[in-house]
Formats: sequence, C-alpha cells, structure tokens
Amino acid sequence: MKLHIEGNINAYYVQTLCMIFFPGEKFSGEGEEDPHTLDLRVSETDAGITAAVTICCDGKSATAEKTWDRREDLTADRQRKLVIGHVILTAAGELLHYRPSWGMLTGVRPSKVATELLLKGHSKTRVKKMLASDYLVIPKKAALATDVALYEQQIIGVPDPRDCSVYISIPFCPSRCSYCSFVSYTSKRPLSLIPDYLALLRAELREKFRLIRELGLRVVTVYIGGGTPTILTAPQLRELLETVAEGTDVSALREFTLESGRPDTIDAEKMAIAKAFGVTRVCVNPQTLCDEVLRGVGRFHTAEDFYRAYDIARASGIECINTDLIVGLPGDSFTSFSATFDEILRLDPENITVHTFCVKRAAEILRQDNRIYNLRGGDAGKCVDYSQIRAADAGYKPYYMYRQKNMVGNYENVGFAKEGFEGLYNIYMMEEIHSIFAAGAGAVTKLMEYAAPESGKKTVITRLFNAKYPYEYLDAGVPTAQHDQIVSFYRERGF
Repeated sequence: MKLHIEGNINAYYVQTLCMIFFPGEKFSGEGEEDPHTLDLRVSETDAGITAAVTICCDGKSATAEKTWDRREDLTADRQRKLVIGHVILTAAGELLHYRPSWGMLTGVRPSKVATELLLKGHSKTRVKKMLASDYLVIPKKAALATDVALYEQQIIGVPDPRDCSVYISIPFCPSRCSYCSFVSYTSKRPLSLIPDYLALLRAELREKFRLIRELGLRVVTVYIGGGTPTILTAPQLRELLETVAEGTDVSALREFTLESGRPDTIDAEKMAIAKAFGVTRVCVNPQTLCDEVLRGVGRFHTAEDFYRAYDIARASGIECINTDLIVGLPGDSFTSFSATFDEILRLDPENITVHTFCVKRAAEILRQDNRIYNLRGGDAGKCVDYSQIRAADAGYKPYYMYRQKNMVGNYENVGFAKEGFEGLYNIYMMEEIHSIFAAGAGAVTKLMEYAAPESGKKTVITRLFNAKYPYEYLDAGVPTAQHDQIVSFYRERGF
C-alpha cells in the first residue's frame, strides 16, 4: 500500500490501522506503483481536529471525513489518533464491507485503555460505552476488555517495587510447527548443543539470582519457557530445577511454571521431578484434538498423546494445569474446534488459554501458502465466541489478554482461569508490573520502574538482550556486562 499523508500524523500508526483491513500488507516507497493507496489529511484548530481520507483498492475507492471537537479528558495526540482511526475505519469498512471487532485498537494490550478509564473513576458501564463510541470496539469486545482490566487490577493490587520474576529460556523443540516464528531448534546438530547450553544457562542463572539477592529483591514467579522445556531429559531437568532451588526460596514463590508444551515430551519421571522441586503450574498444550489438523501444522503428537500427558501431569500432584488451544488453524473448523473445547472442559484444567492463529513473517507456513492471512477469519469468530461463552458457563474468568499483528479475523488471545489459579507471570509480564530477569538464548531482561496509569507517568523500562541463537549464546558466555547495568538501574532508585 502506498501512503500519502499531510499534517501532524504518525505514519506508523496509520500503517497499523491499514493492517487491520489488509493483513500482511507491505508499504511502498517513493516512486513505486501500488494498487492500494491511502490519502490522508489532518488539519487542526483550537476548537477541533479534522481528518479526511480516501482509500483506493483494486480500482474501487471510498472516502470519509470527520471533525473531532477537542476534549479536556484526552491528550491532543490521543484525540488526533482517534479522529484518524474514525475516518480510516469508516472508509476501509465501506470499501471492504468489514467491521473490525476491536475497532481501532491495534496494540498488544487491548485492555490497557479500559484500565486507564477505570482508574480515572469511570464506571464499568461507562468504560464499555466509551470503548464503543470513541474507539469503535464492538460491544462484546468492549465488555471483554473491561472485564479483563478489572480482574487484572484485582490480582495486581499495589505492586511492590522489590518484586521481580525470572524467565528461563529453553529454545529447543522436538519438531517445528509450521506457524512458529520463535527461536527454537529441532534438528539433531542443534539439539546436540543442549548439554553445553544447559551448563552455561545454569551459570547465568546463578549470576542473576546472586544479583537479585544483592539488590534485596524478591522473586515472586519463575517461568521456564521455550521452545519446549520438557525436551530436556529427566536428569537435565533435575539439574536446571536444582539451580533454581539454589538461587531462590522456591517455597516462597507465588507461582513456578514449567511450560511442558508438547505432550510427546512429557513423562511421569519429569513430572515427578518438577513436583519435587516446587513447580506449581505446567502447560500441556494440545492446540487442537484433531489429529489431521495437528499433522497439517507440523506437530507430531496425537490427541491420544495429549490425553496420556494430561493424565500424567494430573497424577503428579502439580496443582495447576494450563492447556493451550489455537482458533483458526489451517484445516480446523467450528465443528472440530468446539469438540476440542468441550473435551478440554471435561478434563477440567485450572487454566485454558485460547489463542487466535497468527502468522509471523518468519513462519514456515508462509513459504507453503502466502495467502494464509485471513481478514474475516472464516469460522474463527464463532470459535472465539464459543470458547468465551462456554468458559464463562464453566466458571472460568478471563484474567489476561493480548493481541498480535496478522491474527486471523483480527481477534485476540485470552487466558481463562478458575478462581485462584490465574497465571501470574503472564499478567506481570504483559502489564509490565515489575522487572523480569531473563536467562538463556533469546532472553530479554526487562528492568522496570512501574508507574500506575492514574499517576500520569510512564513506566520506565530498560531492556537487556541476550544473544539470540543458542550457538551465539554459547560463544558469548555468561552476559556479565549486564551486571553493571542492572546494579546501576536499581542503585539510582535507592536499592
């Protein structure tokens, strides 16, 4: 798409709005021809902001214009974005006969706006109405965002600046899903790196935990993610968990997650080790219980493998099991997804996370079919609605939510939990509540000085990046250069 814009306009914001209607779209440079064009003009006076747009697509065009009267409760930048969003959604919606469920909300955290409005003193009903009128969010999504915001704030409470979490990266998998873009290794040669990788990872963890103790911080959650952490052998898993137990008081953690992920990597010995070392939450992820769909996306396990792994996890005595499902997988349908969801409810896990299929540019599936991006999403909307209605009926609450670019149907990912079993690390990480000390290849430590939305200040975040790939991580060694940056960050804040 080629953009022509005039006025005080953030071009990237305009691109993100265009991506709602043209998923996977690339934007042309000067002098390039393109069948899709957008002409946008914005002018401002003391009284208001006027935006006018014309969008052309394959020989058809639509226009929209709106004047936004200035409001004291919103910043000038926010009002500018709102009026631009209104005209682009109006014109593109007319052109493509499509209304996006989330209106002009394009960010990762759709509940963020609801949180801000609630903290300004608006009622739940008023917040839902404002999301619908100002941001053009459809009513059921406005209600979802408001419910998630209320639940998150209840869980977060008043953050303690001494709290932190630890993330541990195991970027290896038994096979690579065709839709995956994470750094994960599956072939024999990279998998042979695991013993050396684990040794270095343990050394980095010891350094990170030492710094945490030196600064007087308190670890409240530990999350071992990937990749597939249970690709480790039982002795390797024991070594890793021993290192965590040496570094922090596991019994004092509010949550300790082992993302087991792939059912074909789970066995009774590994789950027994996890339980013995204080793991309180495991993820056993079928994605779907339709074997044909699983084969189509490159997952080598079967529905039967999932049932076996789930039973093992349940028998281990680990108190919280999460299951991940994906709406809109290629080859899936409402019939097969609803059957999967009903089966998961029958198993009665403490957490259910429902993702919407999302294709990143690095995913293998794009080399198989570059038409995989889907604006309307086929059955995905029905599947999303079904999961949310059935989860509520079964006593689960939506406790966190996030979105990504190029999601099928422009929907959302939602975590559901039974009361008292919310995935705390997910909330702390997504809402940027406290620092995350990360170890391993591709891990990003985020040092945070949290600022409540009602304070009018911004949360301060400093990111420290580890080497991305395991072989680079092994070459680089323990990232000791981060030590001074971490200490400086906290000493400047009185720790």
